[in-house]
Amino acid sequence: MADKKESSLGSEIKDWVISIAIAVVLALFIRHFVVELYLVDGPSMRPTLQNQERLVVNKFIYNLHDPERGDILVFQYPKDPSRDFIKRVIAIPGDTIEIKDGHVYINGELKNEPYILSTTRGDYPLATVPEGHIFVMGDNRNNSEDSRFADVGMVPFDLIKGKAVLIFWPIDKIKTLP
Repeated sequence: MADKKESSLGSEIKDWVISIAIAVVLALFIRHFVVELYLVDGPSMRPTLQNQERLVVNKFIYNLHDPERGDILVFQYPKDPSRDFIKRVIAIPGDTIEIKDGHVYINGELKNEPYILSTTRGDYPLATVPEGHIFVMGDNRNNSEDSRFADVGMVPFDLIKGKAVLIFWPIDKIKTLP
């Protein structure tokens, strides 16, 4: 009878170890390839995103299609890939972009940007977004290090980590993102 209890206990322990191992492997797979959680650090995306909000980022979506204008995404800072930035896609490959007199022009047309915090200070000369790159800006334009600055520049696709799809914390601010 003691052998049966020991065998049953050993079998249960083995089942638990296998279950935990499968859960860990599955969690690592999901985190690496499907979704990841991010913390907003700083005011550059205000009013859309607030400092210390937590986001769900879809890491898989850009395997299906390229980033689109208006997407809010996370990418590796080009000068230090250990840091992540979160910004909005303003222009995509082949687009021309120009900022003059506080307004953004995409392909020669004034861009309607109801999500920005205030009028954009400074100008940006007419430029074309190269293939495999995007032009990004924060919604808080006057407090955002983005594609207008040489250390960020036009962001290559291979530095993009994913699209922000959901604010999940704080709980009273839960919402999906465009």
